[in-house]
Amino acid sequence: MESAAYLCLPLYFNHRRGSTKITNPIQCQPLHSLRLSKRVESGHSFGCFTKSRLVSASSNINDGHPSSVYVSEDIDTNNAPNPNPQVQLFTKWAPPMYLWRGLSVFVLAGQVIMRTFRGKIHWKNTLQQLDRVGPKSVGVCLLTSAFVGMAFTIQFVREFTRLGLNRAVGGVLALAFARELSPVVTSIVVAGRIGSAFAAELGTMQVSEQTDTLRVLGSDPVDYLVTPRVIASCVALPFLTLICFTVGMASSALLADGVYGISINIILDSAQRALRPWDIISAMLKSQVFGGIISVVSCAWGVTTMGGAKGVGESTTSAVVISLVGIFIADFVLSYCFFQGAGDSLKNL
Repeated sequence: MESAAYLCLPLYFNHRRGSTKITNPIQCQPLHSLRLSKRVESGHSFGCFTKSRLVSASSNINDGHPSSVYVSEDIDTNNAPNPNPQVQLFTKWAPPMYLWRGLSVFVLAGQVIMRTFRGKIHWKNTLQQLDRVGPKSVGVCLLTSAFVGMAFTIQFVREFTRLGLNRAVGGVLALAFARELSPVVTSIVVAGRIGSAFAAELGTMQVSEQTDTLRVLGSDPVDYLVTPRVIASCVALPFLTLICFTVGMASSALLADGVYGISINIILDSAQRALRPWDIISAMLKSQVFGGIISVVSCAWGVTTMGGAKGVGESTTSAVVISLVGIFIADFVLSYCFFQGAGDSLKNL
């Protein structure tokens, strides 16, 4: 059998099948004695797509008439005009990653608050996270607050002794620790230790699709993973702050007595005269807000992780950085709200 190509113009009709076989056409004439193919544009337009057909035929060597004809079509969309460019523009647009994650923080915080008031709390996970945030973080928090207290004692004692204000050292240290240093230092330590762990854990669960498994099993990831961590952080941070304040003042008093000759009784008496109950309450309120910021930001960055192991590392680093920035901003706002006007805490010293 030898092959020949036939140009069959009457075969051009609209159809939706990819290939059509027509047997024994009558009005087809051979073009060449070799096998070849010719693409013929049909000229039919369907929206923004244009169809073209590929016609080929095979002839029998006995009678010279073609025994079969194949008509194939393809769709060319390379140079087709877009009928609605605005729709295509908005379908390809996606919000930036930082905007998407920033909105997810507020959405996640709202979900946690609503589910907490409705009583949808996984108490077993909450107690586990509370043990992790609280008792297991005491050692590093106490060590940090002790050395921060001694460092500030060196600076205050040197300057106040030169001015003859030895009795004011304890009061100034107590106010600095209660209002600013204890909640901020404790929150920074917890953000580096606990916030990074939250982001890494939830990020790994997200990229390995474990959160989707929880949904399939009928558990809400917010109730099972996020809410226990937020509650544990908000409950544990105030107690850690109170313990760090006590250790910081104790280390300051010991250093002042042992190195600079200022009695411990003078330090403690000055601190008692300067402190007010509101100073301790404000420190605990600050630390509670800081705990919420750390946990919500870390969990939000974790559940929005993409990109495998590299994405988990980037989410962990970014979560700690954003948590620290949020702590400093919230500290300024709360200090401005809590302590307005001229203070009179050092009048009795």
